[in-house]
Amino acid sequence: MTGLVLKLGPHERVLINGAVVKNGEKRSRLAIMTPNANILRLRDAIHPGEVNTPVRRVCYIAQLVLSGDADPAEARLQLLRGIEQLSQALTDNDSRTQLALASRAVLEDQHYQALKALRSLLPREERLLVASARP
Repeated sequence: MTGLVLKLGPHERVLINGAVVKNGEKRSRLAIMTPNANILRLRDAIHPGEVNTPVRRVCYIAQLVLSGDADPAEARLQLLRGIEQLSQALTDNDSRTQLALASRAVLEDQHYQALKALRSLLPREERLLVASARP
């Protein structure tokens, strides 16, 4: 079987190509067979009030494309600029790898993969922000 497999918990919601789908009472698995479908787990969604760090800002732009609220062509430049800015601050090898994956995904219009790579940087960014806030 190819494609994306979503494992949903009871009552979990997911956005698929602009439509909100809610799971029933039991856990389930959905196989998304359509290539390039826009998928966003709503439990993972970043809300506008939570866009308060550089990584979250870039993630949010990718999320807007997935939700259908931003044009992919218009968001591409913003995403690439944001990734470039992040690469100037996150210079370790792991971060560079994730940023390269995100850039490649944006260039290939694979916004789910871009968001996935960018979200992996959120814990690192949080650690850096906590460390810089200490006296």
